[in-house]
Amino acid sequence: MTRSNPIHQLRYAVRHPDRIVPHVKRLARDTWFRLRTSDHIGYYRAVMKSDTARNPEAAVGSKTHERWLALGQMQFDYLVGHGLRPEHRMLEIGCGNLRAGRLFIDYLDTGGYYGIDISPDILVAAQRTLVSYGLRDKLPHLTPVLDLKLEFLPDAYFDVVHAHSVFSHSPLHVIEECFAHVGRVMRPGGWFDFTFDRTEGREHQVLREDFYYRTETLVDLAAKYGLTAKFMDDWEELPHKQSKIRITLP
Repeated sequence: MTRSNPIHQLRYAVRHPDRIVPHVKRLARDTWFRLRTSDHIGYYRAVMKSDTARNPEAAVGSKTHERWLALGQMQFDYLVGHGLRPEHRMLEIGCGNLRAGRLFIDYLDTGGYYGIDISPDILVAAQRTLVSYGLRDKLPHLTPVLDLKLEFLPDAYFDVVHAHSVFSHSPLHVIEECFAHVGRVMRPGGWFDFTFDRTEGREHQVLREDFYYRTETLVDLAAKYGLTAKFMDDWEELPHKQSKIRITLP
């Protein structure tokens, strides 16, 4: 039974009555933003604007500063343990307020980090993170985008592409748009790591903010664009609810 199922929601409400009011508020906000925006990107940009105004760290999914630090460190350690080197050029899709980006920026050679996000508001928070952690001299690129076509980026430029907790908030057509274009900006031998909310049952979404996919759906979609996708089993051992896939060029 999925989280979007009314029976599941009713049972959950009975077990967690303290969460009913927050859920109703979220539902009301969702309806308001949905009526005022024409597509998912516009909708989620409005969500991020609202969340960032309250707390930039919570806006990227960290309820406490300690959790923000821990999740960033976990992403960094995993990529370094799986091939990231200082001389690499890295593109981070959905860089947020640099939860992990601050560590990547510090580790990579000057100018080696390029972060994009659909939310201008969270990128302002990212600028504050750069200042707080003394990273201005590393000359990172932080750019707002309207889509994931990556049209303004050069061919075969990035060794590593990274998207943490982006596709977990994306309908399938947004993911497909990324798959259709990401191979062009990847260098031979490079890779693209992304996380997603995995389900082994029916694929579904909750309030247009949380999307659940089967692994084979994303693997097959990547293959449609000539990309090889591998489920990263060892990521499952880490304290994180999402799963991870690595995409490479054949």
